[in-house]
Parts: sequence; structure tokens; C-alpha cells
Amino acid sequence: MLSVEPLRPRRPYAVPMVGNSLRALWYEPRPERPPARVWRDWALLALVLSGTALEAVLQEDRTWLAVRITLSVVVALTLLWRRTHPLAAVVVAFGTFLAFDVARMVVAIDATGMLSVGAILVLPYALFRWGAGREATIGLGIILVWLPITHVAEQAGAADVVAGTGFFLFSAALGASIRFHANTRLRDIEEAKLRLRNELARELHDTVGHHVSAIAIQAQAGRAMAAVDPERALTVLETIEEAASRTLEDMRAMVGVLRDGTEPDLAPQPGIDDVERLARDVGGWPRVAVHLSGDLADLSPPVGVALYRIAQEAVTNATRHARNATCVAVEVDGDADRVHLTVRDDGDLLTTHAPGFGLLGMTERTSLLGGTVHAGPAREGGWTVEATLPKARPTTTPSRPAQRSM
Repeated sequence: MLSVEPLRPRRPYAVPMVGNSLRALWYEPRPERPPARVWRDWALLALVLSGTALEAVLQEDRTWLAVRITLSVVVALTLLWRRTHPLAAVVVAFGTFLAFDVARMVVAIDATGMLSVGAILVLPYALFRWGAGREATIGLGIILVWLPITHVAEQAGAADVVAGTGFFLFSAALGASIRFHANTRLRDIEEAKLRLRNELARELHDTVGHHVSAIAIQAQAGRAMAAVDPERALTVLETIEEAASRTLEDMRAMVGVLRDGTEPDLAPQPGIDDVERLARDVGGWPRVAVHLSGDLADLSPPVGVALYRIAQEAVTNATRHARNATCVAVEVDGDADRVHLTVRDDGDLLTTHAPGFGLLGMTERTSLLGGTVHAGPAREGGWTVEATLPKARPTTTPSRPAQRSM
């Protein structure tokens, strides 16, 4: 009788996807250039302070009046920094409320905040609209800690608890939604610019190729006529000079558009010698160690730039995403024809990893230079990126190799 081994349950694909999504949320950067303060902020500040002053005059309940006025003033002031320092605004505002609610429970008095403190609902929105991923996570945790405490201090019913929690979560969700749509719009704009730049790059290739072909033909004709008719050969040289000048003007015009309005970078491109600058013994964690060996002379400039960019991208990914990593090792070894780059970290063993744009960029860069790149989890743990490039740039564009994981 045949024995059949039970099938081992596979790890659900959704588990690593959820982990990658949470990790991406944690490392989400702040939006660029948030507006510091606009006229609406000052109007909101004036409205909150005016409401506080009006309530202080008209309210008959004078219990802890000075404390409640202070709460309203603190909320009003934090609104001015809600975009540039969203987490700090949440910590100050909700920390003050938390202290107030704890004091109410200890003293056992019935003292509620003024209606003007309702402006605090703006802070969860600003936190998810303008804060970094880790700021939004920490800030939401502070809010979720404060909510049950204030409901206990208020002795609120179930309906009030649900409504109050829903208001704050809706404010946070609204901020996240507005941020998503803003990022989507920016991404669409960047994609439109990229398509335009690709079209301009193709036009630049066609224009320069046409002029250079004409220059090459004229140069061949001039060389053939140099011994027979020197005067005509001189005329050919003048034609070549004019064509070269037109080519240079056209190329400068198109490259000026491709620069996207930025000034040209006059600094030299990085090379293999600059890889050593990625080393980092102190001032950050994990430590980055760089070791160069073998024959690294006579590298073509594009290959040197590619090695540096791939190493830089791999080190950046390791320092950001390698869990519990203590060291990132960068090794470059060259032989007579090729140069090998290995970037390895000692982080936790990863079974799955979603390919990002950085890895796609590495693959594209190496394939254009006739090389290969492999990236994946190592058996002993951590993540390894290996790239192999020819020392000389190929004269023809190679076919793009399929990306493989180790």
C-alpha cells in the first residue's frame, strides 16, 4: 500500500504582501514642500480663540475654567504647525488632553472642555496628509490611547464612544485619501513628463544620427579628394564644420529641454574609486564595509558609473529595509575582462521580496552595458545583490537578460 505524505501548507501569499505594505507605510516619506502657514491658518486660529473667549464669558460653569481655556489655546496654537510638524502637534495637543483627562479622573470632577477644542479634529487629518509614515503610525497610536481614556473620564455611552472614535478615524482617513489623490496626480504628471522626455530623446537620437551620418559621408569624400583637388577638399571641410555646428546647436537645445529647467551638473560623474565613499563605520547603522580588489584599471566611464550607482542603490536598500542587519559588505573584484560587484547584508532571512523600482533600474543599467545582475535572499540570511559587467562598454546594444533571483 502506497504511503502518501501530507501536503505541507503553503505560506499564504497575502502575508508577505501585507508585511511589505506595512513596511512601505512605515518608510513613507513626508510630502515635499508642505505649506507652512497660509491665511486660512490665521483665520482658524482667530476663530478658535474667539470661540474660547466667548465661551469663557457666557458659560456659567466655572469649574477649572483656566485649565479649559489653556486647552483651547494649546489646540489653537498647534494648528499653526500641523503641516510642518504634524507629529509634534499631535503629541502636544493630545498629550495635554491626556493629562487633563487623567486629572479629571483622579480628582473626580465633572469638567468638560470647551466647544472650541473641537478644532483638534483637524490634527489627525494633517497627520496623515503631511506626516511621514512612521509619524502617522505613532500619532495614530497616541490618539487611540487617548480615546478610551477620555471616554472613561466623560463617562460616555456606547453611542458617544462609537461616534467620537468614528470622527477621529474619519479625519485620519480623509487626510490619507487626499494624500493618495495628490500623490496619484503628481505621479501622472511625472509619467507625462517622462513620456515627453522619451519622445525628445528619440528625436535627439534621430537628429544627431542624421547629422553625424552626413558628417561621416562628407569626411570620406574630403579624404578622397584631398590628394586630387585640395581646394574642393577645403570646401568639404567647411561643410563638415557647418554641419557639426548645427548638430551641436540642435543637441544643446534638446538637452536643455531634457534637463527639466535645472542647471547643468558640471561635477564629474562618479566612478569605481567613489565606491569607497559608501563605507560607513560610525554615524549610522548598519555599518558599511567596502573592499576593492583585482584589476580595476581601464574601466570605461559608463561601467564605472554603473558600478557606483548599483552599489549605492543596494547599500541604500540594505540600510533601509534589512531587518536587524549589523553590516553591509560591498566587494568589487576585477579580472582581465570583467568586474564583479557584490553587496551583501547580514539581516534576517527573507523568503519573499517584492521587486522595487531600484532593482528594475539596476537590471536596466546592467543590461544596456552587456552585464547581468542577480538579487535575492542568501541562504545564510540577509539579501545579496550581485552584478557582473564587462570592463569595456559594448559597441552594440545587447538584448535585455531576464531577471533572476538567487
